[in-house]
Amino acid sequence: MAPIQYIVEGGHRLKGAIEPSGNKNAALPIIAAALLTDHPVTLDNVPRIRDTETLVELVRSVGASAEWRGRNRLAIHAKEIRAADLDPDLCARIRASILLAGPLLARCGEVALPPPGGDVIGRRRLDTHFLAFEQLGATVTATDKIELRASGLKGADVFLDEPSVTATENALVAAVAAHGTTYLRNAASEPHVQDLAHFLVALGANIEGIGTNTMVIHGASTLGQASYAIQPDHIEVGSLIGLAAVTRSPLRIVRAGTEHLRSIRMGFERLGIVCEVAGDDLIVPSDQTMKIKDDFGGHVPKLEDQPWPAFPADLMSIAIVTATQCEGVILMFEKMFESRMFFVDKLISMGARIVLCDPHRAIVAGPSQLRGARVVSPDIRAGMAMLLAALCAEGTSYIDNADQIERGYERIDERLNALGAKITRVPERGR
Repeated sequence: MAPIQYIVEGGHRLKGAIEPSGNKNAALPIIAAALLTDHPVTLDNVPRIRDTETLVELVRSVGASAEWRGRNRLAIHAKEIRAADLDPDLCARIRASILLAGPLLARCGEVALPPPGGDVIGRRRLDTHFLAFEQLGATVTATDKIELRASGLKGADVFLDEPSVTATENALVAAVAAHGTTYLRNAASEPHVQDLAHFLVALGANIEGIGTNTMVIHGASTLGQASYAIQPDHIEVGSLIGLAAVTRSPLRIVRAGTEHLRSIRMGFERLGIVCEVAGDDLIVPSDQTMKIKDDFGGHVPKLEDQPWPAFPADLMSIAIVTATQCEGVILMFEKMFESRMFFVDKLISMGARIVLCDPHRAIVAGPSQLRGARVVSPDIRAGMAMLLAALCAEGTSYIDNADQIERGYERIDERLNALGAKITRVPERGR
């Protein structure tokens, strides 16, 4: 597959309305969880991106049928599945391959997984998954691959040693298939975890406490067929808020899922960017102050990510780029991943004034005029942040390894060009 490059002409104002794609981080566990039932499942608003395409290939590799019935509609029928060894090349492409562990363990009693791949943003431990599976009655053996076995999953009082999103999702799916009641404590409660739980309820599962950090699952429900629409991606909405701000553009983000945007809006308000809610649409006016709010007493403010419902880690890269265009000084504190900050050298090369204090903290002083440059996209979110930087920079930028951006954002070049951006994709996209 040819590498993808974006050539971006900066300095253009954007205008119009844009709808966010379905949440990638909800679509992936929901596609995997469709293997729990032997009845047909239809999913709408599935983002057609590289990660979902790869997971669909993995789903087919275990014997399920999975067909695209339209641009964003996916029909899955796991009438019979087998716990075959999963393709290590496919698993190496996405971290979400680990999400097949729960449904395959439930349906087949065993699964062998190669180590999952995904973004290189620091160590992402798998221990929480294994501890949860063991508490539900599985045995876990890890050598060059991860082997899980269970003659029958049993409900348990499960405490996760960290509120990991994917471990919560795996434990939730396994608990739905387990006999008896499971208490899932210290669970992640992000919108995509809630979306998965609502999908499982649509299949026939009995889950209490959705959206909290303690869920109660009354397991071994009879699961049937379901049609379900994936919720909008709040991370993409946050990316679009940043885009509107740095390009000083008025944007209307339609069907934005505004009930999940409070912490994101608060984070941007600290940077002097205020959004308006109109029903389920979010409006970003162009006349923003773009002035960073000092803490009480004139102290340097801090924007930090934390588990939901606080400001999401996946928006820290976007917030850093946005802060380079705002007046003032702010400390950005990335707590979740130890390599996510390492893209700031690329922003510095474009003219940003940033001091990288350590792998987790950066001080941003703005505003600074960014200049076009040749940069590389290291991961999905930093790649999108580089695209924002290029769109507000003076001159032309070349973003190599843009494949990474397309793992998380569906046809983003086309959708932004429709608003007035000037992004050329090389090679051109096939229709």
